[in-house]
Amino acid sequence: MNLKFNNKKITGILTVLPENEIKFEDEIENYSFSTSQSMKLKLIMGYNKRRVVKENTTTSDLCVFGLNYLFEKKLLNKDEIDGLVLVTQSPDHFMPPTSHIIHGILNLKKDMVCMDINQGCSGYVIGLNQAFMLLEQEEINKVVLLNADTLSKKVSKYDRNNNPQIGDGAAITIVEKDISSSPIFSSVKVDGSGSDVLIIPAGGFKMPSTQETSILKKDDSGNLRSLNHLVMKGADVFNFVQREVPQIVEELLESAACSHNDIDYYMFHQPNKFMLKKLASKMGVPEEKMPNNIVENFGNSSGATIPMTITFNLGNKLLKESFFVCMSGFGVGLSWASLLMQLENLTFCEMINFK
Repeated sequence: MNLKFNNKKITGILTVLPENEIKFEDEIENYSFSTSQSMKLKLIMGYNKRRVVKENTTTSDLCVFGLNYLFEKKLLNKDEIDGLVLVTQSPDHFMPPTSHIIHGILNLKKDMVCMDINQGCSGYVIGLNQAFMLLEQEEINKVVLLNADTLSKKVSKYDRNNNPQIGDGAAITIVEKDISSSPIFSSVKVDGSGSDVLIIPAGGFKMPSTQETSILKKDDSGNLRSLNHLVMKGADVFNFVQREVPQIVEELLESAACSHNDIDYYMFHQPNKFMLKKLASKMGVPEEKMPNNIVENFGNSSGATIPMTITFNLGNKLLKESFFVCMSGFGVGLSWASLLMQLENLTFCEMINFK
């Protein structure tokens, strides 16, 4: 599905990094593989270190910390927020919505829109689309998009396929109306027949967590995990990404009447370095235009990886410079979404550490 938005812009991006840093070598003894095999995996996939939350830190904690930082620095006025959109797959509770919890803690105004969206890897583009739609309303002038996850809590430490890559984090993106902005082009697709490719089997109403779902079992590759843990069919995910992402980007470029030469940066979701290198090669894109350095420094934080890529690689450049970027998220669902827009003259674009 193709979407187009006018008179909208991003005015600020803040990413929040959790307090704990774990190095790949710190956990290498957890895996039932030889050290040489594990180190080869590190080199190929780009694993190095990742940021994860402490046990009692939640999605709302990361978001509240980041928003309070913006309030204190006078980069955001809480009374000007007309919409709060939280995209997460690790809510504080089944109910109430975590966006409402954040709203209450920060004592935001009552006359506003608050919503949670259950999305992961493509959640940044999907969240931006929702923010742009809200801005179509006359009374909504500023929307705060929150992308946050603490999925490290749902990964087995004995799972060499998933544990080395999963990180936590949050991103806060301010979206506003702007009559002088360039058109924004977006495309969203879904294939629910592949919903079991990335899944946490137990813990919801379909299969509540019990003592039995907590039992660790070894898979064919020697990974130990329970039904309460994230499981990924890696080959299926890789093939899906290589098959669908280049195509959706080509269709989006055609819709926007532009070419790869017009794109300054491809800010993509980052599952691992290997997958992005293969994507860049298949799309004929220079690797310097598609940064792949997030997982090796912070881990895969689901929907927060795209804004994290932007703040880490561009940062203060976006306060004065202008870049035409292609964003793309892909994974759990299965879902994939891409977006073309101009990023320029942001009020802030930075990373901070959660304390």
